[in-house]
Order: sequence, then structure tokens, then C-alpha cells
Amino acid sequence: MKLQEYKASRVQLVETYLNQNMPLDTVYPEKIHEAMRYSVFAGGKRLRPVLTIAACEAVGGAAESVLPTACALELIHTYSLVHDDLPAMDNDDYRRGRLTSHRVYGEAIAILAGDGLLTLAFNFIAKNMEMGIDHARVMAVILEISEAAGTLGMIGGQVVDMESENKQTSLETLNYIHNHKTGALFKATVRAGGILAGATSLELAALTDYAEKLGLAFQITDDILDVEGDSSLLGKPVGSDEKNNKATYPALVGLEESKNMAKKCVADAIESLRIFGENGRYLKEIVTYLLERRV
Repeated sequence: MKLQEYKASRVQLVETYLNQNMPLDTVYPEKIHEAMRYSVFAGGKRLRPVLTIAACEAVGGAAESVLPTACALELIHTYSLVHDDLPAMDNDDYRRGRLTSHRVYGEAIAILAGDGLLTLAFNFIAKNMEMGIDHARVMAVILEISEAAGTLGMIGGQVVDMESENKQTSLETLNYIHNHKTGALFKATVRAGGILAGATSLELAALTDYAEKLGLAFQITDDILDVEGDSSLLGKPVGSDEKNNKATYPALVGLEESKNMAKKCVADAIESLRIFGENGRYLKEIVTYLLERRV
């Protein structure tokens, strides 16, 4: 099965689970549920849940067994985007080619929609106990994801990112921002799939190394796309990082060196997967795709 077919089949599982398990927009109070669904079903790539599933399958697990947690990670990612787009943060009007949540529903509902998505995510993770997975593994994943999404992970990276605007930023600080703001959730995403599927300590170490390299490669390529991407494909304006005086790899080390760094991260990520043989094929193809992506 080619990567596009693999992704499409796993994305369909994710879409179905999200649609069936999120409150409908007809459930009172309708406005908040409409806003939550507006952002979740705005055409996201579903990269994080697909990675959770691929990591699970790399160690011999079944895709359906990790669906609740895979979808929970998509909810957390979406919540972070809703809040990132707010005027007090990145102040973006478009996301995935559509008006951002606060432009449609107002700032108050957008904030609450993000809160609702984050809260619902942990409801989903708890539901993984209904899939026949050992409760201790589910608890380990709850601890993992709560830290990755909190002040020691994604939120902490966002804070340092905001504090670094309009300042001369060191490479060390930039690495901290991206390892936490973006990388922490990627690491939890991949590790969660492995943990729930019963990965050995060696397998989990390999998945961790892979995820760390993938997360950095993703952020570097994201920075590159903001410089030379196509806004019609990205679904949002390019150049917003420069406009907001954001710390980025192209701004700090230059565009060509950023591309070299991304290639090195991808090569290292692939090397980490050697332990899985053919079972790691889709993890390998996903990280390779980062160098070619246009969205």
C-alpha cells in the first residue's frame, strides 16, 4: 500500500471516530459545539493521529485499538491552533483556507471552544480503557500527554516564543521553543502509540528518537514554508512569521542552512527506525514526506 493510500485509510478511521464521539452541533448549548466542530473538521491533515496509529502498528498493534488516543491528540492540536490564532497570540484571520474560529464566533467562544477540545481530549484517552488495553498503559499515556501539552511542553514553548518576539534570539532558545511548542506533542503522539501497543523499552527508545527528529524537521520545514510557500496551498498567508518578528530557523541561520538541517533531521529519524524493519515503513515515509510537503 502506498503512503497516500495508507494515510487515507487511517484518516478515514479518525474522521469517523471524531464525528461519532464529538458532541453534535445540535446539542445544547449549540454554539460551543458548532465552534468545536468547525475547527476540528476544517480540513486538517490528521498527521498526529496517523503517527499514533503508525507507531502502534510498527510494534505490532492494531489501528483501532489506539483510535481514542489518536483522536485525542488531534483535539489537543486543534485547540492549540484555535488559541494560537487569537488576536492576543498570532492574530491570524485564516486557517486551512477558512476564517479562523474567533473571526466566525468571536474571541470568547473561540477561547471556550479551545478549552472544550482540550477537556474532551482526556475523555477520549480514558475511553482507550474500553479497547482492551491494560489500564496502566492508558495511565502512562495520560501522564505523557498532559506533560507534553502543559507548561513543561507545548504551552511553555508558546510562552518562550511570545517572549522572544522582537528580540535577538539564540539558536539554543529557538531549539527550546520548537522542541517544546511543536516537538513535545509530536513525541507524545508517537510514544503514545508505542506505549498502548506494548512497545519494549528498546522499541520505545527508538520511537522517541524518531519523534524528536521528526518534530524538529516538521518545525523547520514549517518555517521554510512561511518564507517560500504558496498561500493558496497553505490556506493561510505566508510571511506571517516575519511580520510578527517571530524567531525562526530561516531568520536565524538562513534558508539554505535551514533546508540542510531539515534533511539531517529526516535522515536521523529514518536511522532510528532500523529496529522495526518493514513494520516501520510508514513512519519512514511520513518523515520523508516532510521534505516534499507544500502544506
